[in-house]
Amino acid sequence: MLNNQVANTVIDHALSLGADFAELFIERNQVNAVNSLSSEVQSVQSGIDFGIGIRMIYGNKVLYGYTNKNDEAELKKIASALAAKDLRDPTTSSTSFNFIEPMELHPVGLPLSQGSEVASKVAYLLKADAAARKASNLISQTRGICMQRQQAIELFNSEGLHTSDTRHYIRTSLTAIASDGSEQATGSRTEGGLQGWEIHEHIDASATGDEAARQALVNLSAQPCPSGRMPVVIGNGFGGVIFHEACGHLLETTSVAKKASVFHDQMGEMIANPAVSAVDDGTLTKEWGSINIDDEGMQTRKTQLIKDGRLTSFLVDRLGAQQTGFDRTGSGRRESYKYAPASRMRNTFIEAGNDSFEDMISSMERGIYASHMGGGSVQPGTGEFNFAVTEGYYVENGKIQHPVKAATLISTGPAVLREISMVGSDFALASGMCGSVSGAVPTSVGQATLKVDDILVGGNA
Repeated sequence: MLNNQVANTVIDHALSLGADFAELFIERNQVNAVNSLSSEVQSVQSGIDFGIGIRMIYGNKVLYGYTNKNDEAELKKIASALAAKDLRDPTTSSTSFNFIEPMELHPVGLPLSQGSEVASKVAYLLKADAAARKASNLISQTRGICMQRQQAIELFNSEGLHTSDTRHYIRTSLTAIASDGSEQATGSRTEGGLQGWEIHEHIDASATGDEAARQALVNLSAQPCPSGRMPVVIGNGFGGVIFHEACGHLLETTSVAKKASVFHDQMGEMIANPAVSAVDDGTLTKEWGSINIDDEGMQTRKTQLIKDGRLTSFLVDRLGAQQTGFDRTGSGRRESYKYAPASRMRNTFIEAGNDSFEDMISSMERGIYASHMGGGSVQPGTGEFNFAVTEGYYVENGKIQHPVKAATLISTGPAVLREISMVGSDFALASGMCGSVSGAVPTSVGQATLKVDDILVGGNA
């Protein structure tokens, strides 16, 4: 996407201004989104964006700028403007580019560049809507989306790296709204992966509609949730959002290097119950958070974060490695050319165990089964969180009694890690978007069903 000679000239210019390291990140991003509202198509949107980001590092200081032009003079002008306050004699020289072709771990069948497949996507959404409405006359409305994205990137840096990659993202979702005239409740189902529209051959629109309607109807019949400290069983898949938000961000060198993480000085120490082993893995085939290379050009890998309760690794990008001394883990990520990369999660999850769901429920005298989790808020640095339960049940004397509504889970990441005592075998991943200093990036969260022995539950009973 960018002429090698232009890239070489711009990087040489950046180094002549005294930068220790210089990098060009070129991106062409193509997007198609089909939105439905109940039984009608609400909108079809498509677009292409192109840009180039320039990163210059002076010691531990990062300078970053970007442009939509690939003109050599424009790129050199940006580099000069970035370095205006940090000019110094050259400290390093560039190396000849050596192109590296990344290993393709995620072959695609129907990429966006070959067609947007709007008719097929519309048919999928309308079939899911029909299934949701057929489930009950209490389903008053649905909202659906099929989002497909093709991101082509190219990187050049002053160490001689030249590489490129193309990523194919697809995500579908349907939300159903149930109403009995006095109250409303929602339910949803989302599918996604690092692949093209061929995903529709493996997902069932009717099952999507059925699940969204089932969850909405359960929530419509739910009773107020009791509050107080109690054990909670958290469901698989998106239940892993708590670990991602409250613990995962604390293991990124973005916070570790600043000592803004409570875990910054606990490498090798027990930070969780021995039942907990956690991983961040960018290599999982066609998973939403997977990548062939990170946004610094490094091959992705599997990173064991916690093993049997002991902290074994952080998530480390180039700058994080420079600041902390830990090896890079292929975790440098960014939303687009408008952002400098930072250490970020990919597919982050608690590994499966051997405990049974029945044993978890039967072990609770009084507690909550949070089968589906939603969003929440997290305090950076401490991991203090407040997460909503989108589908939950009250448990008494070891048996599920009835659904509950308006439940929230309140604690801190470090505290929850120590309170996890049982982990099931029903492992699952779920797709989502993660926001941080380098923008919003596709990530997967996951876990098997697990039991937290003690956590504060907020409710309105």
